[in-house]
Amino acid sequence: MLNKLIANMLPYMPKKLVWVFSKRYIAGETIEEGLLASKLLNAKNIEVTVDLLGEFIETLEEAEQNKDYYIKIIDEFTSEGIKGSFSLKPTMFGLLINAEACYNYVHEVVKHAAEKNSFVRIDMEDSQCVDMEIEIFRKLRTKFPKNVGLVLQAYLKRTLADIKGLQDLNTDENPINFRLCKGIYVEPAKIAFKDYQEVREHFLEDLEYMLQNNMYAAIATHDKFLIENANKLLEKYKTPKNRYEFQMLYGVTPELRQSIVDQGHLMRVYVPFGKHWFGYSTRRLKENPKMANHIIKAIFIRG
Repeated sequence: MLNKLIANMLPYMPKKLVWVFSKRYIAGETIEEGLLASKLLNAKNIEVTVDLLGEFIETLEEAEQNKDYYIKIIDEFTSEGIKGSFSLKPTMFGLLINAEACYNYVHEVVKHAAEKNSFVRIDMEDSQCVDMEIEIFRKLRTKFPKNVGLVLQAYLKRTLADIKGLQDLNTDENPINFRLCKGIYVEPAKIAFKDYQEVREHFLEDLEYMLQNNMYAAIATHDKFLIENANKLLEKYKTPKNRYEFQMLYGVTPELRQSIVDQGHLMRVYVPFGKHWFGYSTRRLKENPKMANHIIKAIFIRG
């Protein structure tokens, strides 16, 4: 009850207070801070996927600015030799304003990443965006088969069908690359599984289909149950190490993360940074109100 109360109050708290909690989960506001966090993770044999915070913009001018900034980010991170890739949300590029303009901006970013021998993953957003984001991915995948991936959310009832619907893009030479997560957006029961264990079961069902069909699986979870069962599936299908990885969020369950690295698995950490950190922080807390305990510790114990 207390956790939920704090989660609901957080959007109305002073930003300086919220930052005390948020700095554990966000690399900072600048490229330099994102680079530093990424270098520290690389030093621990952990790769990264870099994300500029901000979504659901209001103008195409903002979309173009975000495109230019992403290209700058790619230049900075690749020139520094960071072991990692990049993630982006299409609503940052005007998806809900002008879908064609959004595609063109995202195309420029992916094209630039491909020129740098890097990789961009298209994040999945709420249900109003799913079809458009799958279409963007499909079009980009035909042009840049080695340089673009997609996020899928296990709690959506459509997800397994979406995986099957994209199977025509999968090849042995360039396996289709999916990040599978539970999903964070609040969706109606008509389109999304609501029971906690039911979401877990569908996560594993989706993952098993990927492994059965030789797709690249980025297993994004902090759930020990899912990690243990994912390992069983990897063993069952004798999945080679170049066909999967585990992914986690910056600052979350570092001990569990390290245990996976110690077992010899590739680990990639989602490193968010940027001036629009406030919305990200409040959304993450609503997703997991138990994180409110960290707020209390951050404020009253860590000073």
